[in-house]
Amino acid sequence: MGPRVVPGVADRETGTVRQCDDLCDTCIFRPGNLMHLAPGRVHQLVQAAVENEGDIVCHATLDTPEPAICAGFARHPLGAARSLALRMIRVGAATLQLITPPAKDRP
Repeated sequence: MGPRVVPGVADRETGTVRQCDDLCDTCIFRPGNLMHLAPGRVHQLVQAAVENEGDIVCHATLDTPEPAICAGFARHPLGAARSLALRMIRVGAATLQLITPPAKDRP
């Protein structure tokens, strides 16, 4: 199975980049492997995103009209430094739009 194609975290019309304002309840960056990922999977996801100057999209926003960068990835030293979208915000070429992750993964 190939990578999932996800709509972008940026809105070209408004010049904004969406990012979650906090970790969702089952964020892969929370302690305890709440998503039951294979050992090393988070590292693989970070490396793939960094190599492509991309992002990790919050899984709670994947099936919404406005996917957003995972807050954990945005806080990760490599994610913050290498994400093209986050760099564009830092240089003033885009504006940050913080969103609250949907509660779809909550009981």
